[in-house]
Amino acid sequence: MNAVRKPSIQGLFREVPLIDGHNDLPWQYLNRKLPLEKVDLAADTSKLAPPLLTDIPRLRAGGVGAQFWAVYLPPKPAGAALVRGALEQIDLVHRMVARYWDSFELALGPDDIQAIHQRGKIGCLIGLEGGHLIDNSLAVLRMFNGLGARYLTLTHVKNTDWADAAGDEPKHHGLTPFGQEVIREMNRLGMLVDLSHVTDDVMRSALDISKAPVIFSHSSARAVCNHPRNVPDNILKAVRARGGIVMVCFLPGYLNDKASAHMAAAMAEKDRLEKQFTDAPERAAEGLKKWRRKHPAPAATLKDVANHIDHLREVAGVEHIGIGSDFEGFFGEVQGLEDVTRYPALFTELRRRGYSDEDLRGIAGLNFLRVFRQVVRVAAASGAKDSERGS
Repeated sequence: MNAVRKPSIQGLFREVPLIDGHNDLPWQYLNRKLPLEKVDLAADTSKLAPPLLTDIPRLRAGGVGAQFWAVYLPPKPAGAALVRGALEQIDLVHRMVARYWDSFELALGPDDIQAIHQRGKIGCLIGLEGGHLIDNSLAVLRMFNGLGARYLTLTHVKNTDWADAAGDEPKHHGLTPFGQEVIREMNRLGMLVDLSHVTDDVMRSALDISKAPVIFSHSSARAVCNHPRNVPDNILKAVRARGGIVMVCFLPGYLNDKASAHMAAAMAEKDRLEKQFTDAPERAAEGLKKWRRKHPAPAATLKDVANHIDHLREVAGVEHIGIGSDFEGFFGEVQGLEDVTRYPALFTELRRRGYSDEDLRGIAGLNFLRVFRQVVRVAAASGAKDSERGS
């Protein structure tokens, strides 16, 4: 008898949408001061200086079916300026979708993702990276949700007034009462609670409070690379018990301990230079470039990413793994995962390691869709309860 022929990896991606939980392309527009019209995403953006890792031809070559575009601004200046900046970033995503309407379509829920994929387009979703963007206001959170934001990362690299960030000095040791209200309101709205970037205490608090499964939109396994941005085993077990998902990140400093140590040294040098050249940021930037030339980064590779997935499968289970590359959001390169064309190479490696096609479909997108559907169900049940009590 002839053996059953496995579908190609691209064939799998045609069956189920490959969903990436985090790409910082909107930040690249803002940080480089690029008008939307100055970058043709329908062409090869690797020719730009410096190059981008993302464009429509390469997204299609990589088999991407849906992409969360991260809306991010640094935490300072705080207040209304952050809210305005986040609105401008959300507007950028909406205009990007409208400009490339033949390839992109805005997705607001799990059914949208699948329907857009079946139409041969790439679903575009909006994620808010950092609780500082809501300026301590549930009303702002609600309005961002109304404009299409479907997850909120509770912190970025600095504490908010209501939650602690991984790598910052702990202030709240979990979530404040207002932070707990944020979680409850996100459950009511059907927004995904994203625990990338938060401390272990905040992870535990959010897992205890949330009635819906949580996500880590771009994090990996701490047992494989000992960085606080990665997820420890006890939390992985809790994610499994509560039906959540960890979307594996490609940032080199989260992949192996040598790359992590190098990233920490680079950040320390960056801080030193910025303090030395407070009035000359261009000198600080040039100094960091020189430092990087003298101190090349250790290699991080596709196999490192696969090692994280292996560990997540062992501890959390394969049903709780997704992909959250963080492309456009980090310095350096992962060998074998250089840009958005390379997702098939990762899935080919996983198949080589013995993952079944059912496993691969789950990691590509079905696991995330299950989580998202449960988040929507929790919101619907919350709305029904509100209606019953007349509120």
